[in-house]
Amino acid sequence: WRGQEGAPYSTLVPSDEVTINYRHGLPVITLMLPTRSERCQFTVKPVVTTVGAFLQDVQREDKGIERAEVFATDGSKVSDATLMEVLLMNDFKLVINNTAYSVSPPVKGKLSSEHATELEDVKSLVHRLYVALHLEDHQIRKERELLQKLDHLKGELLPLEQMKARITDSADAKTSRLLWVGLALMSTQGGALAWLTWWVYSWDIMEPVTYFITYGSAMAFYAYFVLTKQDYIYPHAKDRQFLHYFYRKSRKQHFNVERYNKLKDDLAEAEESLRRLRQPLHLRLPIQEISDKD
Repeated sequence: WRGQEGAPYSTLVPSDEVTINYRHGLPVITLMLPTRSERCQFTVKPVVTTVGAFLQDVQREDKGIERAEVFATDGSKVSDATLMEVLLMNDFKLVINNTAYSVSPPVKGKLSSEHATELEDVKSLVHRLYVALHLEDHQIRKERELLQKLDHLKGELLPLEQMKARITDSADAKTSRLLWVGLALMSTQGGALAWLTWWVYSWDIMEPVTYFITYGSAMAFYAYFVLTKQDYIYPHAKDRQFLHYFYRKSRKQHFNVERYNKLKDDLAEAEESLRRLRQPLHLRLPIQEISDKD
């Protein structure tokens, strides 16, 4: 049998030279050290230990080992970054110096119920210990990061808020003036029609005039609907005119509305994240449990 690079190796050693057993839920790899001529056991943590770390432990135990590699059954080399949990899912070949060992890990599905129970207990214990030791520190660190982000966003928003307030006041004043001008024009129109009806002409002459004025107003409202796709409702028309003045003033003042809206959205998101983070701090519950309840 040859490795990936074509280097010849001796005949595969039977699999009983390298055995894997589970003890307290963790795999224990037993192999013969070539220089020391004695069997040695290596207990690995499959979810955190990599193939490279395991091989380094083997070489550290026997200084006479010059080469230690792991190959898949098809001859391809297994990366040192591969987790032992992944490696132990299938058969593989362990090459130490010029000797290749065929290794057949026990199938997880065929493990005894006692070993499976022990493994689940270990995982549950590790999870509880991690939550107890690191969750509060993580939450405090995350809270500090969110507070710094909030301060940064508020610092960027402060000059924009001041500029927006000035633009809003100007647009609101122009909109109010336009409403008062409209009221003045309607009052003038009503007074002129009354003066023409009772002092200059008679109602027989002014009736067609008022009809066409009413019809013209209906045409103007219909044109507003055609252009805006909205009914002419006074509050909506006022808001539309306000936005027209606001955006025109913003362009003149070089006020970036898109950037302002983006900062406001980021600020709201950060405040919501901080609120959700502080709630489990008071309740002493993990964030995931709070999320599940929401």
